[in-house]
Parts: sequence; C-alpha cells; structure tokens
Amino acid sequence: MKHQTAHELQSVAVIDRLGPVPLATRRQRIERWAALLDRNPVRSLAALVGTEYVDPEVRAEARAAGSPLTVAFEDPLLRAAGLQSDTYGEAKRFFELSDWQLHEVVCSCHVGATMQANWAAARVRRLINGNPFFAWLRSRFAH
Repeated sequence: MKHQTAHELQSVAVIDRLGPVPLATRRQRIERWAALLDRNPVRSLAALVGTEYVDPEVRAEARAAGSPLTVAFEDPLLRAAGLQSDTYGEAKRFFELSDWQLHEVVCSCHVGATMQANWAAARVRRLINGNPFFAWLRSRFAH
C-alpha cells in the first residue's frame, strides 16, 4: 500500500474531514441542536402548523423552510451522524422524540407562525432537562 497525503487523495476520492462523529447519544444530538439554535438567538424561524391535528403519515412528511428542524439539518455534523432531512418524521426518528416532545418545539400553537431561535433552543433543552416547573412540582410531592 502506498502512503498518500490527504491533498494527494483529494484528486481521486472524497475526503471526510469531520472524522468520527461525536454525536453518538441522543443527548449529544439534542445538545448540538440547541447549541446551533443559540448561535443566532434572534433568528426568526418558521413553525409547523397544527402538528397535533395532522394525520400521522402526513405529519411525518411535514416541514417548513427555515424551521428549527432546518437549522438542525443545515449542520454537517448532525447530517454525518445520520440526520437525513428536515421533516418532522425524520427529526422524531433521529432525535428519538415522541410526537408530544417534538410538538412542543416546532408547533405553531405555541408561538404563531414564527419563533425566535433562542425560544426554540430553550424548548429543545427541555427535551433533556425536563420542564423546570414540573421538576419543582415533583420535588415537592415526591416525599
């Protein structure tokens, strides 16, 4: 086998400079998504309309250009980790979310037609940390 530099290999192959994908766990993928949303906190993002009322097959294919799902799909690391599109169903699969969890992040019933990226980032982080109010409630009644 002949040793070649990365520069020499580029003439005959596509070089993946990302290396091993550091987003192996659900938590890592969700944290990455939140961090991406926080990069431009006042960016206006599109919401998906009425996700809780749409037939499940239609909902799986639902998307909105410029949504929080689009922000995730624009990221080369998340795509390298396996994110295949910015559809509702793909985000649900890739981030391992329930319909209710994804609805909390992307549905227009919470914000109207658009939302700021920092609002979406806070909702995404809740997927990992839970709602602080419910955590407080659980701590009060768990004894």
